Amino acid sequence: MTLGIPCKTTKVGGVLYFLVLVWFLLQFPIFLLILYSILYLLHWIEYIDKITEGLVKERRGWVLSPMMGNPNPNPNLTPEKEKSLEELLGPILLGERVIKLAQEAESSKVDCTELARKVQVVCDNLRSVVRVVSGTQCVNERPIRRIVGEVSKNLERTLAFVRKCKKHGAVLRQVFSMTTTADFRKVWNLLESSNGDMVWLLSILDSKDGSNVSLPPIASNDPILAWVWTFIYTLQLGQPKDRAEAATELGSLAKDNDRTKFIILEEGGVPPLLKLLKEASSPDAQVAAANALVNVTTNQDRVVSYVVESHAAPTIVQVLGDSPMRVRVSVANLVSAMAEQHELAREELVRANVTRPLVSLLSMDTVLADPMAGRASIHSLVLNLSNVGETNSDGSSRGSSHHRREREREREVESLELRKEVKISCAKALWKLSKGCFSSCKKITETKGLLCLAKIIESESGELQLNCLMAVMEIAAVAESNADLRRAAFKRTAPAAKAVIDQLLRVVQEESNPALVIPAIKAIGSLARNFSGKVPQVLGPLVAQLGNRDVDVASEAAIALGKFVSPDNYNCVDHSKAILELEGVPKLMSLLQINDRQQVHGLRLLCYLALNVGNSKVLEQERALNTLERFSRPVQTQYPDLKDLFANAIHHLTLYQPGAQLHRQPLGL
Repeated sequence: MTLGIPCKTTKVGGVLYFLVLVWFLLQFPIFLLILYSILYLLHWIEYIDKITEGLVKERRGWVLSPMMGNPNPNPNLTPEKEKSLEELLGPILLGERVIKLAQEAESSKVDCTELARKVQVVCDNLRSVVRVVSGTQCVNERPIRRIVGEVSKNLERTLAFVRKCKKHGAVLRQVFSMTTTADFRKVWNLLESSNGDMVWLLSILDSKDGSNVSLPPIASNDPILAWVWTFIYTLQLGQPKDRAEAATELGSLAKDNDRTKFIILEEGGVPPLLKLLKEASSPDAQVAAANALVNVTTNQDRVVSYVVESHAAPTIVQVLGDSPMRVRVSVANLVSAMAEQHELAREELVRANVTRPLVSLLSMDTVLADPMAGRASIHSLVLNLSNVGETNSDGSSRGSSHHRREREREREVESLELRKEVKISCAKALWKLSKGCFSSCKKITETKGLLCLAKIIESESGELQLNCLMAVMEIAAVAESNADLRRAAFKRTAPAAKAVIDQLLRVVQEESNPALVIPAIKAIGSLARNFSGKVPQVLGPLVAQLGNRDVDVASEAAIALGKFVSPDNYNCVDHSKAILELEGVPKLMSLLQINDRQQVHGLRLLCYLALNVGNSKVLEQERALNTLERFSRPVQTQYPDLKDLFANAIHHLTLYQPGAQLHRQPLGL
């Protein structure tokens, strides 16, 4: 007699087998129970291996012809598409296996028949998806894989359940394989959920217009996911109007929601937006795509990195240079968003020469000055820049007159408000591109972009003027740490440099808005090393701002003046004497009376003055030594790096102050 090895027997044999097993368990309960369990487990392992081997053989012999009606429906399938089709065929094979086992069931035949019918519906829908995917050139596979993966899990659970319905020889196994109506309901619910997912997927692939806003069961707890899938498929398969609407909806979902931005990136929404941006035949779609990309890339480094790695910079630059004005506004905003978010994006955009169309758009609509005037104005310089390549030395036209007339007609059609909006967006893009980017600043200065910025600072106001000031400030900040750029772009005798500095000084003297005055002061301070000798015309406006009621403006003026009198500046002594002559010390002492966290900037300026012109009677009259001693300890506690500066300044003043104790130790040492 074979102990514990399951085999097909009659009912009588099964009963006798069970009785013998009970007798042995009573005699040797532990050993025989372990032996029976091992043999039982080995039998099921062998059984599972046979099933797996059959599935593998069946899959290897699988061809599309039994399900698709054609052994090779598309011989030009790419390897990626073939891999996707293979992933779709797996659940179909699994479903066929479930149907076969359900038909062979010997218990609960009615329920198993209903189960097989539901599985057949799922398999039919899977075949329909295979046909759609194989016949479509470009389709987002992310939702398909998510849904098919969930369907596969449900079919595997169904397969495990159907096996219990097949009659087994061992009585003990039959006891543990009992199924109930509740179990069937659970499996049916899983199949209904899978079928709902497949029906939703097919409806999305067939509608192609984004009109289907229903939710599949797989996304019932996350409706954003279903909406993103729907709009992405519309971007890929819909008509131009529908694509523009889908891009707008994606942008609305991404606005002020970082999680949605991440979902759009992960679910493959960025590539179709970039593709839509290139479609010149539909300006509305281009605007919608650019605006959506702006919303998706804002505060998302990963999205910007993906766009850069997709080599989209040349496309963005091309659209910026060739599209209608309203498209250029959105594309310039996209450049700003990308440049602000990632340093790599700035480098790639500059490498694609994005500064050229930006400067060109910024310099449009300039007024021609009288060519007979003895001195060229900024207007004429900028206009000459925009006309390079259009006229030769004798004034004759180089370009085609037909193209020139077309451009003139286009400009007449565009409204003044739209053209100003283009300038605002381009100025902001130049500002963001210039931040900490040497290559961008170099490109802007090489294309004479400083002249355009100076002209707009002179003639415009509001946001456009502010963006140009910020761009100049960032260029000057880069030039401060790069001597070559500083000498090349801000040479005092260069027309561009002179125009920019004149406008910066004018803003500091005439404007009252701190938002405009502060960037102008910062730019002048960054260029402190470019001024040689005494320059009261430059230092005067900065000294006057030390007495500004706005503490931020006064502190920025102190920082800028500190760069003029810093020991790193070769002309620090001359600049220090000029500040004393401009009565800057009394204003500085008044600023130090304000208890503010930015007080340290004024103290640093006072230390520099003490080191450079410590023998001045003005410093003695304003009691600079007492002021430094009073602030020495609290400032050094917060700023330990200023300890040596305070010590040297206090020691230097004691050498020139009457009655000072030369041998005393400075405070803080």
